[in-house]
Amino acid sequence: MAQPRMKKVKQSLKRVFINSIDSYSSKHIAKVLSECAVGAPVDPDGERETEEEEEERMMSNHSGAAAFQMVGSVSEKSVEETPYVLEEYLRLDRDELLPKLMSCDVVIYNISQHSDQVEEALWAVSALHNEMGNFSGPKMFILLSTVMTWACSKPVDPDDLELPFTDEIFWRRRAHPNFKQHIDLEKRVVKMGKTNRKMFSTYVVASGLQYGMGEQVFHFFFKTSWLGPEPEIPVFGDGNNIVPTIHINDLASVIQNVIEHQPKPYYLLAVDYSNNTIVNIVKTVASVLGPGKIKKKPFEEAFLTQDLSTMEIDSMLVNLRMEGVYLKELFSINWLCESGLVDNIELVVEEYRRTRGLLPIRLCVLGPPAVGKSTVSKQICEHYKLHHITLKETISETIRRLEDTVKKVDPDAENEVSAQAQEQLYRLKESMEQNGGLLDDQLLVRVVKDKLTSNPCRNQGFVLDGLPKTYEQAKELFGAEEDESEDGTSSYSKKIMPEFVLCLDASDAFLKDRVMNLPERLVQEHNYEHEHFLRRLARYRENNMEDETVVNYFDERDMSPLCLEITSSDEPDSLLLMQKIYDTVGKPRNYGPSSQEVEEEERRKTEEKLRREALERAQEEQREVEEARHRAARWEEWTKHLEEVRQQEEELLEAQSVPMRNYLVEHVMPTLTQGLIECCRARPRDPVDFLAEYLFKNNPFNY
Repeated sequence: MAQPRMKKVKQSLKRVFINSIDSYSSKHIAKVLSECAVGAPVDPDGERETEEEEEERMMSNHSGAAAFQMVGSVSEKSVEETPYVLEEYLRLDRDELLPKLMSCDVVIYNISQHSDQVEEALWAVSALHNEMGNFSGPKMFILLSTVMTWACSKPVDPDDLELPFTDEIFWRRRAHPNFKQHIDLEKRVVKMGKTNRKMFSTYVVASGLQYGMGEQVFHFFFKTSWLGPEPEIPVFGDGNNIVPTIHINDLASVIQNVIEHQPKPYYLLAVDYSNNTIVNIVKTVASVLGPGKIKKKPFEEAFLTQDLSTMEIDSMLVNLRMEGVYLKELFSINWLCESGLVDNIELVVEEYRRTRGLLPIRLCVLGPPAVGKSTVSKQICEHYKLHHITLKETISETIRRLEDTVKKVDPDAENEVSAQAQEQLYRLKESMEQNGGLLDDQLLVRVVKDKLTSNPCRNQGFVLDGLPKTYEQAKELFGAEEDESEDGTSSYSKKIMPEFVLCLDASDAFLKDRVMNLPERLVQEHNYEHEHFLRRLARYRENNMEDETVVNYFDERDMSPLCLEITSSDEPDSLLLMQKIYDTVGKPRNYGPSSQEVEEEERRKTEEKLRREALERAQEEQREVEEARHRAARWEEWTKHLEEVRQQEEELLEAQSVPMRNYLVEHVMPTLTQGLIECCRARPRDPVDFLAEYLFKNNPFNY
């Protein structure tokens, strides 16, 4: 009786190294491998598992024991938690890195994203090959390369261009000029694995363009569509080129199967079973995330796009129809996106939003007229980059869109879209005429719902300004009307149901006073004429006295509105109010500023700094001029004061010297003068004695 063929199941934990473990593809491959469980069979002959063996493996995988212990190099210190990585190596030199590689059972070098890793990968495989005699056990080296090493291959059959390239004819591949180093490395890796395959086996996995889990190569198209600044998403070149692709998690599954099965073929193509053109991919992404329209541009313009690297541009211009034969023959891959990106766009878009944290923020701002709903809504939209939804603007936008649709269609041609647009336009205008410029609830809900389910609102989110106004409107707008989910809420309404409800309120006296002090322009713009405003305020108060109010609608769905009382229009109070709202809503869930926005912000800050410095200099110069003027004025005042004091002293001295002068003139000066004259005539030897003798003899007071 023949013995059944048995497969050896490796139960030991494998230590796996992967380079650049903080990069897009290496990170997600490491995550998937870290979640694999022990129990996968290894078939040294590369034969495919039977159904019984596959079932046994799947049951074993549920045991929960990890199969792989992940370590890897990083380009910089990680700021996010990486529980799936046991050890991270930052900037190790080659002497330090080699022992780390020697301690691993499997070494994966990923060169599919960054060409600067080619040189290190060549060193790593060469160093391990040279150390083969010192191995403590068998080791495996996997080079994760790219299909760009096939980019210039000649057709399999010139008469049948639809025949795909397969990994069975890998020796016919011809690389893109910018990927010559990659194909040279592939050949070196294959050659080194032939020396002693039992001790050192090597594999080359040529990956298609990777997508999923936040995107890398296709990120430009996802981001441009999500942000929505462009009415048409660009396609560079004619776009009819077929790009081989694979979901990053499926690529990780291929790597896992190579490690577990150790197949005989050492060169494998890792591509899904799609044959999508770049036009198919971009148009599908634009339809789900963006405007749904594309525009073909010369491929040269791609090089002017800051968000696209040369490697990504080359990859998107490749034209290859490929099929991974060995994946189908040797492995039982549990595909996530076997049929490609286009067929699985909803899943891929959901991954993109979740991985990058691009989840919409939906708010509803309620309150009486003139309480400040629009002001608060605008500030929220500016802070979180959301769409401000007002009834007036939404109706105007809908009418413009319908009118444009009608105008674009040939009036002589029958067109269902045009007929529907004309009918909707007629109903809208008729309803507004009959209701004094307002819409009936049915049309109002339809118009607002169409706006809230548009791609921009689904992407970034929205702030509903003053809507809904009644319980019935809320029920019609957000209530279940299509497929019911398990929790009783329709899947359709889940996409537009607000996460946060803000209810602003203020006293009637405060609101009336605010309206009285508004500029006439704002009164006219918001229709706050006195009588009309009082009617609107009374209607709002009346609606909120009923048993069923808008706030009650949200309360019934366990959504507690944030009620805020407005008591002041002062700026500090407004800032505190907005900060309370920001704390409740949390951090923004969108892209940070783009490189262009960063540059503009830096330029704005620089200009503001220069203006501030210029103002400070001007103020300093003005202060110096003022101080100089004050010093001059004080000096002039002091000089004037000194002159006045000197003059007063002179006048005082003059007044005090008059009696003395009179005395001298009357009694002294006549005799003294005559004595001096006589002294000059006589010229005695001792003039002083002569003068004294003269004064003594001629003293008029000698009697």
